[in-house]
Amino acid sequence: MDIVFMGTPDFAVPCLQALIDSGENVRAVFTQPDKPKGRGYKLTPPPVKELALKYNIPVYQPLSLKKGEDAENSLKILREISPDMIVVTAYGKILPSEILELPKYFCLNVHASLLPKYRGAGPIQWSVLNGEKVTGVTTMKMADGIDTGDMLLKAETEIGENETASELHDRLAVMGAELLLKTIKAVKENNITPEKQDDSLSTYAPMLTKDMCPIDFSRPAAEIHNKIRGLSAFPCATAMLDGKRLKIYGSELAGETSGNVLCGTVVKPEDFTVVCGDGKCIRFTEVQAEGGKRMKTADYLRGKPVAKGTVLQ
Repeated sequence: MDIVFMGTPDFAVPCLQALIDSGENVRAVFTQPDKPKGRGYKLTPPPVKELALKYNIPVYQPLSLKKGEDAENSLKILREISPDMIVVTAYGKILPSEILELPKYFCLNVHASLLPKYRGAGPIQWSVLNGEKVTGVTTMKMADGIDTGDMLLKAETEIGENETASELHDRLAVMGAELLLKTIKAVKENNITPEKQDDSLSTYAPMLTKDMCPIDFSRPAAEIHNKIRGLSAFPCATAMLDGKRLKIYGSELAGETSGNVLCGTVVKPEDFTVVCGDGKCIRFTEVQAEGGKRMKTADYLRGKPVAKGTVLQ
């Protein structure tokens, strides 16, 4: 099958690799433009571009697919290729109807949620933030609208009690690649029945913002735990310790405290246990001091012990 792949970040890499390994004819890759990164703001290619170039697959990086010269050139290239299918995984751009209608079969999207729940850019993070116990991956026929197309196949997985969004991301990326190949096989065999989404059951998962980072310790421990997991590793939950920002990448629920203790108080400094608004506690498992490196809490405390009774803001 002649395929054009559209994707950008790490999540999309296993899908592209799976297509290559399975022998599908990936004719071209469309990805976001290179972006400046790091202290030196060096232009850095997206992970999908790096993989495509490794296999000598032509790469295109239009600024837009909807308007301007880039859009016109992209449509011309796609018409010349005349792909059987366009596979889209975390591309980050909306496809116009001219492209949606172009392939022999359809444009196929791999989305990291059990649709119609968590449409949008942040499905993995929001499933953790909201304390979901189960999530998964859905393949769908793309349509106008954000993740509104007919569903094809789904794969489910449980979310671990302490699993972070970044850990779940890596698992779902692999699951997505496996489901993609199953979907393409079913399409080839004409053995698949698209299912319309029930819009009344839909939820939206917007992109995360840095103003979500500060922890409000007056909230229940379970809610804070989900926030830490959901924002890990970016943009990352934060608290103020001695006037400096502390990033918190991982946590565990740690029982209850006795007595009337102010929320945000460190009650067990030996393992960084903090009391929350409902009287229950949370234990930080991985942190990063301002200007420091990310590390396990035990290693952090050896260099920077925290006094009992310290109150985090």
